[in-house]
Amino acid sequence: MKRCHFIGLDVHCQSTELAVVTQSGQLTKRQRCPTTIPALREALEAIGRPRHVAFEEGPLADWLWRNLTGHVEEVTVCDPRRNHLIAKDSDKDDPIDAEKLAQLLRGGYLKAVHHPESLERAVFKQLVLLYHDRVRQRVREANRVMAYLRRHGVFVKEKAFADPQERPGLVQRLPAQRLIASNLELLWQSYDLAAEQVRTTRRRLVEAAKKEEVIERFQELPGFGWVRAATFFVYVDTPWRFRSKAALWKYLGIGLERRHSGSGRVQVHLVKYANRQLKSVLIGAAQKVIGLKETPYAAQYQRWLEAGLSASTARRSVARSLAATLWGMWKNGSVYRPEWVGVAAARLSAAEVAS
Repeated sequence: MKRCHFIGLDVHCQSTELAVVTQSGQLTKRQRCPTTIPALREALEAIGRPRHVAFEEGPLADWLWRNLTGHVEEVTVCDPRRNHLIAKDSDKDDPIDAEKLAQLLRGGYLKAVHHPESLERAVFKQLVLLYHDRVRQRVREANRVMAYLRRHGVFVKEKAFADPQERPGLVQRLPAQRLIASNLELLWQSYDLAAEQVRTTRRRLVEAAKKEEVIERFQELPGFGWVRAATFFVYVDTPWRFRSKAALWKYLGIGLERRHSGSGRVQVHLVKYANRQLKSVLIGAAQKVIGLKETPYAAQYQRWLEAGLSASTARRSVARSLAATLWGMWKNGSVYRPEWVGVAAARLSAAEVAS
């Protein structure tokens, strides 16, 4: 029987530390090589098969995963937040981190991070991420403008200066100092650039989303437009990642986790670590459908309020119901049918009330 090799990679831009351990936990090799695909492949090929590789999620992870898969039996991109043995131990440097990563891989203690299989899907996801980043940048620039205006007693919101034609009226409300107007003009230039980037990336996002039949069907759901549908699509990537709706809800940040020790009371809380972008998408969609009439989700919300749930808990339950509908449509290839909307999240909502 061939001896299996577990390989930990501590990756940096210039170099990568490599450590190899056997099934018995014996360290057999350390090596430093340049962080290039040819150099890494050469280093891996020098290790006997079967070989399993692990490295932590980061900016280089998708590139490495895509180029090393197929050259080893298994590539695991792991969640660094779960690797407390590496993060909290007393001795820490790159060679030690690589060895500990290999030991965690050998023991099966790593939590894998999902990566899209195709380059096209990965690039689409990067476009969606870029759009949300540009939106945040536009909000930051708008906040800077509003803060500058507040310093001179002018209190407005973003819509008051989003249209350049409205800005002369704001300038007239400021003290007659040329430097104030010139500073404000500089801030507006930064805001206009960010706003234009948002419009450009949104247009590209919609063009790419229209090529995906699943996103077209997602838009039939109340509260979901191109951006929310595309965000859910690229982050989840495939519905078969999750064994149940509860597992999906935890990934989305709207599920519950249970804590219990000894004879103490079982405590149920919202998950602590989750995908914040997806959570924002689902909670935002829930907030929108709650205000719509003649939708089964608004009816669900009212029923949960009447059952004694708080407004925030009822809203999360609507978000779970929306997520369950999207998940079912994706798995079954079906279209949105309002009459099929059930109360799949009701049990979890009742658990929150009980806790």
